[in-house]
Amino acid sequence: MIRAILFDFNGVIADDETAHVACFCRALHEFGLALSEDEYYGTYLGMDERTCTTLLLTARDGKSDVGLVQQIQDRKAELFRLHPGAQQPELFPGVIEFVQAARPLCRMAIASGGRREQIDRALRGTAIERAMELIVSADDCLIGKPDPAVYLLTLKRLNDVGRSLLRADECLVIEDSKAGIRAARAAGMPVLALATTYPSHELREADCVMPTLVAVDPGELLRRFH
Repeated sequence: MIRAILFDFNGVIADDETAHVACFCRALHEFGLALSEDEYYGTYLGMDERTCTTLLLTARDGKSDVGLVQQIQDRKAELFRLHPGAQQPELFPGVIEFVQAARPLCRMAIASGGRREQIDRALRGTAIERAMELIVSADDCLIGKPDPAVYLLTLKRLNDVGRSLLRADECLVIEDSKAGIRAARAAGMPVLALATTYPSHELREADCVMPTLVAVDPGELLRRFH
């Protein structure tokens, strides 16, 4: 039985992947690293920026530099703060209604490879902010997807504050990326994939694929995974 829903953020709740990609590619370019949008979407989407930058530096130099990785991350964050699409990013249609309907049915949390400040800014004053029991971000977890660490940490924190312990298989993950799906499955959690970023046929590793959360009944969805 599903007793909790864990949401990825970018590409599931916030429709801001395009702004993130543009700012990340520009920051990399300023530090002499080339990454096209096609390469990002094909290989790195769903990974946190720390992991992605480390892999790019290792491919170029044969090793990574922690200080340089941090500089690139900080520059990307600066560019994103100035990006018009970052001030109050659009939320995907249907997500607020889904969260509101799911709130009485199960516990909910966000498990994201994004920065906490960006998540907080996007959700400030929304029903989603009020509905989430907790948020786990890249600031909390040093290992990014497809490693399961962020989902396992979210489960641990839910169990730290809950009366009744959750098992991994009682947590439904909602993802949009292949790296995120693999992370959830490695954590032992069932996955619903949304085809907001990739076409449906590329998300077949998930247990279930839907186009969006528009008109999705959370009660029916939870029963589907019973």
